[in-house]
Amino acid sequence: MTLTYDLLLERFVSWAETEPAIRGAVIVGSRARTDRPADQWSDLDLMIFATDPQPYISTIAWLDHIGPYWLSFLEETMGGTVMERRVLFEDMLDVDFVFVPVEMLAVLESDPGALDIVQRGVRVVVDKDGVLDCALNRVSRPAEQVLAPLPDEATFLNTVNDFWYHTVWTAKKLRRGELWTASGCVDNYLKWRCVLPVLTWHARVAHGSEYDTWMNGRFLEQWADARAVAGLRAAFGRYDARDLWRALVGTMALFRWLAPETADLLGYAYPAQAAAQVTAWVDACLAEWQAEQSNQPAG
Repeated sequence: MTLTYDLLLERFVSWAETEPAIRGAVIVGSRARTDRPADQWSDLDLMIFATDPQPYISTIAWLDHIGPYWLSFLEETMGGTVMERRVLFEDMLDVDFVFVPVEMLAVLESDPGALDIVQRGVRVVVDKDGVLDCALNRVSRPAEQVLAPLPDEATFLNTVNDFWYHTVWTAKKLRRGELWTASGCVDNYLKWRCVLPVLTWHARVAHGSEYDTWMNGRFLEQWADARAVAGLRAAFGRYDARDLWRALVGTMALFRWLAPETADLLGYAYPAQAAAQVTAWVDACLAEWQAEQSNQPAG
């Protein structure tokens, strides 16, 4: 029998019904959404409410009841408050099992990550106590209501200053030859901690505070400013000093218009002088590195 997500779900429900500790389960994510629903690349996300989640997190024998699998591992989710067991079944079918305590139903409203997931679509598949539909209805407000508030000026400036500080930090790592560390900052820290928040704020203030920017950069190519999407093409680098310099310069070029424009839209001050000083220093640092490289003997 060919393994499918429908078959995996059917087997999971049959097994869960026999487990006293499991009180309910819902499908979340793309397979429960009407907005951007599942496609051929989508996984299956299950949130499972149990009186004691730990046995299902710490062991894997129960997976034999669901289907033949190749590998499984644990990963933090929902801001690190919960562990999920991720499983790759045969035919590359991936399922995420998020086991949470039953009492967590009462605190869903206080977790932005959980709210974003639940409010975009949820389908109950196990409800032994008849409480899931009622509990989920309490938190099923329109998706725009889970959007975090736009930043105050202090938060915005902290993110901007964080960005410019770490461009200098990255340039110093490149001058030292620490490519691994520099690469992590260019392609990870600067993008996730600084560029992505500003991209999100820019889109929401430009289109209205209820404009849906999803979470964690999902579908960024559709909601972000087209200029920024184009600029990102030059903002990521290979594990190579010359290319990392190029990526750093590209990231700075993107941020140089994105952040001031966002500040202007928000009505906030912008540290233009500090940004110009940092840019000039990084440019000089790069020029020195390029001169050193050109003076090295070929081969």
